[in-house]
Amino acid sequence: MSEVLSDAARDAVLGPLFESGWEMVEGRDAITKTFRFSSFVEAFGWMTRAAMWAEKWNHHPEWFNVYSRVEVVLSTHDVGGLSALDAKLARKMDGLVGQ
Repeated sequence: MSEVLSDAARDAVLGPLFESGWEMVEGRDAITKTFRFSSFVEAFGWMTRAAMWAEKWNHHPEWFNVYSRVEVVLSTHDVGGLSALDAKLARKMDGLVGQ
């Protein structure tokens, strides 16, 4: 079972994500990032690859796609905030760009 990230874990886990473009969602314990691709097919392909990992880890993103842009919000609803699963999926999403 996941748990909300402690203050100490937040600094260690979220710091590198903030450096790669993730941001806190205002008024919510969640992170967000907008991914931009060269085409709809590239964006949808990335979403498909990310969806496979999300399903494998049983941790599903909130996301919105318009043409070549995908807006992602991550938060662990079961614990009411950010957990290690959010950081894990964010890192995986970053790594899937360009594949």
